[in-house]
Amino acid sequence: MDVAPLLLRWQFLSAALWVTVYISLLSMAFGFVIGVIVGVLRTYGGRVVDAVLGFYVDTMRSVPLLVVLVWTFFALPLVIGVSMGAVTSGIIGLSVHLGAYVAETVRAGLTSVRRNQLQAALALGMSRLQAIRKIILPQALVRMLPALGSLGTFAIKDSAIASVIAVPELMRQSQIVVGQTYRIAEIYTALLIVYVLLNYPVARGVDRLYRRIAHLGSS
Repeated sequence: MDVAPLLLRWQFLSAALWVTVYISLLSMAFGFVIGVIVGVLRTYGGRVVDAVLGFYVDTMRSVPLLVVLVWTFFALPLVIGVSMGAVTSGIIGLSVHLGAYVAETVRAGLTSVRRNQLQAALALGMSRLQAIRKIILPQALVRMLPALGSLGTFAIKDSAIASVIAVPELMRQSQIVVGQTYRIAEIYTALLIVYVLLNYPVARGVDRLYRRIAHLGSS
């Protein structure tokens, strides 16, 4: 094992790591916002809204992320008439794709809260929006935490697929280093270790947090 190529190119790979973290965090943030909005609207917005948003969710879950990213990068600018860089396209594609899975998790969490709690809140004079925001959603979010944590790790791992549209993230730049040095085992082993170091704290942190606040989601 020769780690010299890693040491010589650590700045190049470190910059790629920050790009990975950047697009992962933004896609998680936007994906979770999209998912919460879509999940709430599908649950409480009526049949028409449910049908329209359900089409979006089912479409995103039916199309591979690779296809979504390629379409977002090459076709979307032609459709909307606005040029976008690879990083922007990657964040949009990852966010929209992740949002569909978050939406289903949110919908499952909301429907797991007993309906009589909403009825009781309405009887006490709360508006429907207040009841959802203050009574239903906080309990549901606690119940959804393990699943949302898993989706967070998926977002980090899926960022590697953005390499196909030339986003200069860790996978893409590692491939460049492999092409320059031919040290396949060393570079890809280091890549594997970095992804473990990124994802393991997220998975364990969410699990520990859930164990501490799980009682808040019981009803």
